[in-house]
Parts: sequence; C-alpha cells; structure tokens
Amino acid sequence: MPEGRIVKALSGFYYVADGDRVFSCRARGLFKKKGAKVNPLVGDWVVYDAINEEEGYVMEVGERTSELVRPPISNVDQAVLVFSMFKPAFSALLLDKFLVHTEHAGIDSIIILSKADQVPEEEVRAITEKYEAIGYTVIPTSTKQETRGLQEVREVLHDRISVFAGQSGVGKSSLINALFPGVSLQTGDVSEKLGRGKHTTRHVELIPLEGGGYVADTPGFSSLEFMDLDELDLAEAFRDFAERSPDCKFRGCLHVTEPSCAVQEGVASGELSKERYENYLQFREELKEYQRRNKPW
Repeated sequence: MPEGRIVKALSGFYYVADGDRVFSCRARGLFKKKGAKVNPLVGDWVVYDAINEEEGYVMEVGERTSELVRPPISNVDQAVLVFSMFKPAFSALLLDKFLVHTEHAGIDSIIILSKADQVPEEEVRAITEKYEAIGYTVIPTSTKQETRGLQEVREVLHDRISVFAGQSGVGKSSLINALFPGVSLQTGDVSEKLGRGKHTTRHVELIPLEGGGYVADTPGFSSLEFMDLDELDLAEAFRDFAERSPDCKFRGCLHVTEPSCAVQEGVASGELSKERYENYLQFREELKEYQRRNKPW
C-alpha cells in the first residue's frame, strides 16, 4: 500500500500528501475504538488505501520522532521561537519557558530575534552569545533591514518541519511574509500574562515551502503550564544544566539544596547563567503550584 504524510486534519478527514497528490482520507475504525493507542496526527507518516483518485483510508500510522499535545502535531523537526527585541521587549523568562517545553518534547529550537534593528547591537550580541553557548541556533532578523537574517532563516527551514511560536506582537506574520511572499499563516499568539493562545486557526496544517520543507500553520502553543513534567523533567529540560548533571554527587540531582552539585557550582563560578538558574527556580515553584491545584484526589 502507498505511504504519505498527513498535512491537514479537519472534521474527521485526514489529508494525506503523496508526492504532488493529496488524498482526503478517513481513519479506519481501529483508530476510533476506545483505548486506541495511536490516533492520526498532522505530521504523521501513514500507510493509506486509495479508493479512487481523491479519497482513501488511513490504515497505519508510522513511528513518531516527536509529538506535541497543544498544538496536536507529530514529527516536528524544530520549533522556531520568535522573540522581539523591542515592543514587546525581549523576555528571557518567557524564552526559557518555551525552551523547557520544546526540550521536553524532544524538539530542537531555533531562536529568532526579531526587530533587531530597534535596539543597540550590544544587546542583540549578548543574547545571541548567551544562547549559542548553550547550543541553540540564534538568528537576529529585521524585516525593515530586509537582508538581515532572512536567508539564514530560509536555510534552517529547508527540508524540515517547523512550528512557529512566540508571544503576541513579535512579528511572526511579518517574518513569514518577508520569507515566503504569498504564504499566509494564521499564527496564534501567546499572551505573556496568561500563557494562553488566541486561537486564530481551528486546525493544524502543514504548508509546503518552495524547495522543500513544511511550516506548521497552528493555533500556537495554547498552554505553557507544566502539566506533563515532574521535577526531574524540568531540571533535564535546561540543556546547560543537563550537561553538568553527570558531575553532580547525586544521581537525579535537582540542583537546589543538594551538596556537591555541579550546576550550583557552575552558577557560583559564572560558568552557567545566573538568570537562567533563577528562572529554573521560578519554574519549580510554578510546577509545584500546578501539581497542588491538580492533585488526582
């Protein structure tokens, strides 16, 4: 049977792209049974059975490399986190929170600093160097200075499935329009105060890019609450801390009060970011509060 990728899910139909053709498919009954282990998601590689030139059935779902719950999408290669340098001002706290979620989901992140022309170059350089040292790709951009960063962003999107995210007003739509004229994404924004998205789309869709790759048109990250993490997950979602943790005295160290903690020592020596460590401690409090509010009894 042929294989393809689900590029859109809407009203019980799964649109499966196979080369230049897209088949409108229903899922076989086995996916609809209570307790079904896997339900098809946008991004899934699937085996399908074509019943005519336009329609078919999804028969099997392939193994996933990653999966997001909100938005519901699989096999994303990277999250493109767009953060403004000016109006709204850059928020390291919010960026670190996004990075916790993408790290926990097993998805790499590309950090885009939009409106980079609006602040002194030293500010842009300091943020860029900080996150590059952790291992992230950081690309300052400006849609006013059209040559700045846009080609680099095109290159990191090539032949990959990317989902865009960021707080309201950072210029995601302007960036997409500058990168790919004619591609319209209903990008959902995230409120910094509430951490909840304004849902501008009701479904997830993969938009093919010229030359290869997809950009996910999604309602955005609708929640930044720590609903699927425990304390150790949170500690491991800080990439720079996770690299140091093998040197901690205790396995499963949470880097708070434990003796001979390599992370605390790294913060004290200035080798690790004090700001990120303080954000980590704040997230721990948020996690405890979330767990307190959502006890199963």
